Amino acid sequence: MPPEEFEPLVVDALDALPEWVVPIVSEIVVLVEDQQPAAEATPGVMLLGLYRGFPRTRYSGRPSGSLPDTITLYRIPILLTSPSPEDVPGRVLKVLGHEVGHALGLSEARLRELGWF
Repeated sequence: MPPEEFEPLVVDALDALPEWVVPIVSEIVVLVEDQQPAAEATPGVMLLGLYRGFPRTRYSGRPSGSLPDTITLYRIPILLTSPSPEDVPGRVLKVLGHEVGHALGLSEARLRELGWF
């Protein structure tokens, strides 16, 4: 699936998030990259997405001069882990929800409990 078909799925996933997370997500830059840069990759680990920023549980205002929080979705790993093209939108939503969970300060264990892993 080329980027021009994948990116609208990300927009649809953003629109499908619950209303109560919209104020939080509106402060986060959502990016799509083909895959995690090799220099940042951990051998044997394929990331589907990555949150970078200050989780809301530790948030008392953005430090002066800091960059905005980001969620990066990695297109190729998401496609590789989707059994079929029809499964891609659901996978995009799940990965986005997972990373939003990190922005909220939720742990991997809690995300698993909620089904966002």
